[in-house]
Formats: sequence, structure tokens, C-alpha cells
Amino acid sequence: MTRFIFITGGVVSSLGKGLLSAALGALLQARGYSVRLRKLDPYLNVDPGTMSPYQHGEVYVTDDGAETDLDLGHYERFTGVPSKQSDNVTSGRIYQIILEKERRGDYLGATVQVIPHVTNEIKEFTLKDTDDVDFVLCEIGGTVGDIEGLPFFESIRQLKNDLEPGQCIYVHLTLVPYVAAARELKTKPTQHSVKELRSIGIQPDVLVCRTEHELPEDDRRKIALFCNVRRDAVIPAMDVSTIYEVPLAYHASGLDTEVLKAFGLEHKKKLDLTRWERIVRRIKNPEGEVTIAVVGKYTSLLDAYKSLNEALTHGGIANKVRVNVEWIESELFEGQDCAARLEHVDGILVPGGFGHRGAEGKIAAAKFARQSNIPYFGICFGMQMAVIEAARNLAGIASANSTEFGKTSEKVIGLLTEWQTKKGTEVRDAKSGKGGTMRLGAYPAVLKKGSKVAGIYGAKEISERHRHRYEVNIAYRERLEKAGLIFCGMSPDGELPEMVEYKDHPWFIGVQFHPELKSKPFEPHPLFASFIEAAVKQSRLV
Repeated sequence: MTRFIFITGGVVSSLGKGLLSAALGALLQARGYSVRLRKLDPYLNVDPGTMSPYQHGEVYVTDDGAETDLDLGHYERFTGVPSKQSDNVTSGRIYQIILEKERRGDYLGATVQVIPHVTNEIKEFTLKDTDDVDFVLCEIGGTVGDIEGLPFFESIRQLKNDLEPGQCIYVHLTLVPYVAAARELKTKPTQHSVKELRSIGIQPDVLVCRTEHELPEDDRRKIALFCNVRRDAVIPAMDVSTIYEVPLAYHASGLDTEVLKAFGLEHKKKLDLTRWERIVRRIKNPEGEVTIAVVGKYTSLLDAYKSLNEALTHGGIANKVRVNVEWIESELFEGQDCAARLEHVDGILVPGGFGHRGAEGKIAAAKFARQSNIPYFGICFGMQMAVIEAARNLAGIASANSTEFGKTSEKVIGLLTEWQTKKGTEVRDAKSGKGGTMRLGAYPAVLKKGSKVAGIYGAKEISERHRHRYEVNIAYRERLEKAGLIFCGMSPDGELPEMVEYKDHPWFIGVQFHPELKSKPFEPHPLFASFIEAAVKQSRLV
């Protein structure tokens, strides 16, 4: 029987429901259970694909081409379970499905209402494709009391009655703030949050309390008394030095024990957290350190590069070093010399992005890395800017540019209008809608024999996740390769460039896909492990 854990949040946002879900999933795995994690988002966008990084942060892409919430990245990094299209839904998607059904006449003339039509659709999504796992952990986005979240809370309330007794529990995450003037923790916000939750028919089985200070025994008893939970089910959650310590901290606080107790279950096997202990040791006790400059355009909001930042950490874990990241706004390099900001770093990474703003700064960073023999990693947009730099400064194509930035006589980068998928040929043009119209999800690439990337992967063919509308123009391949830029990875049909590298450079690789999306702390992505290894060698040269 599949069991459901619904994870809600109260008091304030950004308390870490995603990390709580991911860490609890990892702990249940360590006890021998299989898990799947899902996210229900109350906002009205169909998905986060058209949302600004400043609004939403990173868009996480799954193998099957879903643009999802960044919390799904945490789920994958902590559990290793690949997320799917069916693991993230928004209010917008729910209402879109309902309105399509209404237009077709599926409701047979009935008045379409939040209850039962919206709540039924949410419940159907929650239960779909879950028969093959022991636990489904379902996170509800937002905070209890938000008006847009009410249909989701009502749906999970109903599911408690729809499912068998003992098949579902509620875990509620709240804040216990510390008032410095009074020198004490305040439990009232947690009490009010649980009161709000209970007013809509949901009684939490486990309370997780975020706090900056130790939660005294008296406060735990007080919270338990006023919130109608057992004292042992009040779990303190203090800040830790690295997110990969969270599973260990939650286990020490008794979270997994209380969750299983709420279901009346025991662990299937002896608990094994050795891989998390090893990861934390490596992070806390590095044998060296390197400095990586990330030249991007959304650096004022680091959530826009969440998976990237974690993948760099994973590369450090693989090489037993601490990775210090310097986040640099690419616009700083437009019309200015890069050397002052980049000459001391051990590696340069130019990540993905959209639009003309900051593009020339990224091109300048690629040029500096090429000329200075500093390891360079160009991801998606970062690869395209490196190709434009090569075209302009090595192949003699002075007006080389991307059609994303406007009309150009040398379309080195152009709009991707046609590509092959498992479903057939996808066709797009400049007038196509923005939502879900990119090349999304996992696609294969064939690696050039003897290339650096083939050696890094140790394979002839790979599969990586994509999210882009523009592509390197294959018509320029011959001129660029004569100039020294090797097309070392191609789509199986040989039409779409996937990877480029310089043969005579210590480490200069551009990729059209997003390798950071598949990196995990216990399984660092080979490109990030190799990039940090090259940065370590670079640090020893300085």
C-alpha cells in the first residue's frame, strides 16, 4: 500500500519545505523504503517556464520535458529519483485542464465549481502513477492562509477520508522566532499557524519548528499542548552549515522515527546514513580550495542558479576541495577589461540565460578564458557566446551574432525551428507562444572519438537535459573548426551541435544542455568533476 505524506508550511515562506521533503525522502530511503516526491504550486501560471528568474528562481527541467519548480531539483539531488511531468502541477494547469473539459462538454452541463471539480482534479493528480512506491511525499507550495492555496488544502483534507485509515499523515513546518529584546523564543506564531490549519480540517501529525536557537523542553511541551500533537512529534529544525547535513540533523531530531510511528511502521532495514556523513565530512574538511567566477545576468538572485551552485559543490566534493564562487554580473564587462575581475580565478563558468542584456560581457569572459588558458565552462547560452567569440576573433566573421538579439548578416546562432522528439518532429517559429515551446527535456548526443568530452564521460553517446530556443548554426561548423573550435558532440542525426571544445586549451568546453540538472552530491556530474579538477590544476599554476 502506498502511503502519503502531505507537507505544508506556515507563518512565513522560505522556511525550507522543499529541503524538508527532500531530506525526509532520503531518510525513508535509508530505512529501506521507496519514495516519490511531488509539488503542488498554487500560482496561476501553467508552469514556471515563462516566469522571470527574479520572480521564481531557477526553472528545473525533467527528462520528459517538464518545466518545474526548483524544489524538484532538491528532490532529485537528495533521493536520486528522477522527477517526471506528473510530479509538479500548478493552479494554472489544474484550471486549464478543467476549462478544456468544460468546453468539450465533459461535465454534461453541470455548473463547474471549486468543490468538487477543482479539488477532484487536484486529488486525481496527487494519486496518479503512485502504485509502485512505498511513500509519496507531497509538498504544498505557499503558506497556510494564502487564499490561492485553499483548494489544495481542501483536497488533501478530503484525501484523508478517501484513503484507507493510516494511509496518510500531515507534516507542518512552522517558524519559532527569537525575539532578541526579550531574549526568548516565541511559540505563538506556530500556535496560530496550526489553528489556521485546523480551521480547515487538517490536524498535523508532526510539527517541524524552524528556529535559530535550541528549542527548550518547556517550549516543546507548550507547542505540543496547544497544537494537539505529541511532544516527541514536535521536531526542532535549526540552521546547519550545509544543506547536505539536513538529513543527518532531521534524523538526530527524530523526524523519520516520528513519521514512521505516525503510520505504525518500523524501518525495513538497518539505517545507513554513511554516504551523507561522508559528503558532510568532505564539505567541512576540504583538502584545498578553488575560486570559480560565474559570469551571469541574474546574479542578484542566486536561486536563479540553484542547481548550478549545487553542481559546483558536487564537483568540489569529487575533488575534496571547497569551491568558492564569485558571482559577477556580465554587464560589468561590456566595454571594460575583464582582467581585473578574472585574472585571479581558477575557472570561469558562463551559465544559461535569455536576451541580449549582458551578452557582450559573457562573450568578453569567454575571450579572456581562451586567451589566458583559464578553464572555461559554457552552459547553453554560455556555449553560444563562446561560439560567437570564436567566430569573431578566430574565424574572422566580425559581424557574427545571434538572431535572438535582432537582425544580423552572420547568423552563427539562430532560432531552432525544427527538431526530432520521441513523438515526432517539433516545429516552432518566431511567432510561437513562449510557454513550453523550447527544446525541453533529455536528448541524446554522440561524442567525437578521442575528444576531451568523450574521455570525461567515458562513453560514446550520452543523454542530457535541454532548455533552449536558439542553436549553433551547423553551416558555420567548417569555418569554426578550421579556426580551432572543435564540434565534439552532435545530435545523432548530425544536425544540432551539442558540445564544443578547444583541443589546445587546458579545459575549454561548451555544452548546449544543462548538466547541472543531473548532478548529485553522491554522484557528481562528470563535467563538473572534471571542470573543478582542471581548476585545481590551475590554482597550482598561479
